Amino acid sequence: MTRALSMDLRERALARLEKGETCRQVAAALQVGVSSVVKWSQRKRETGSCAPKKPPGPKPYVLKEKQRDYIRMRLRDEPHVTLRAIQIELAELGTKVSYGAIWNFVHADGLSFKKNRHRR
Repeated sequence: MTRALSMDLRERALARLEKGETCRQVAAALQVGVSSVVKWSQRKRETGSCAPKKPPGPKPYVLKEKQRDYIRMRLRDEPHVTLRAIQIELAELGTKVSYGAIWNFVHADGLSFKKNRHRR
């Protein structure tokens, strides 16, 4: 995702719109996309400001506490179980969850380790 364009540019675009220029004329003069000018003017009408929205924060885990406890239990009982196997087991229990969500949880919870075939 690219950075938001400056407030100065946004304000200049809106000032030109208020003087009667079209969105296409403003976009060509300021070398920005027509859709950007349209979105800035819409945001100004809706919120009173053309400032960019704040970027979203980190996504929360999609796993509920019950599922987290299940994963912890499985890794405690069988440390070498694969995350794919856990994903399949959760699906059989009625919870569809992505491999990435399981990996993120296991990694953040400190449950992962590098598997070594020489260690048994």
